[in-house]
Amino acid sequence: MKTRYVFVFMLVGSTAWANSPQQILDLLVQEARQVQPGFTASATRGEQFYRAKHTGGKEADSCASCHTDNPKAEGKHIKTHKAIEPLAPSVNKQRFTDPAQVEKWFRRNCREVLGRVCTPQEKADFAAYVLSVK
Repeated sequence: MKTRYVFVFMLVGSTAWANSPQQILDLLVQEARQVQPGFTASATRGEQFYRAKHTGGKEADSCASCHTDNPKAEGKHIKTHKAIEPLAPSVNKQRFTDPAQVEKWFRRNCREVLGRVCTPQEKADFAAYVLSVK
């Protein structure tokens, strides 16, 4: 748990240089390496995580439930029906550019879908997948 707080500080405190999706991914990989030395983010694992059905969540059973099967498409929150802008930075230039927002949405969405916080490895893999969508 201690590592998570260090990462939140690292991520939020790094806004001066972490303003691109790749820089955000690099920070997420650093966090994952604190738990698993030598970790390498995988877009393949990230896509599997994105599409997987989870049973612990309160609102949705997968990321794709709200974000659609295509991260380049506009989604809709499964419960509130509010529009969600595309997730892929290739079509939404605002995605994965603000470390505080990234941490906020991981915290909220992981609890809604998984019923728990995402692991550092899950976050890095998820980001690797979303950044790979062209």
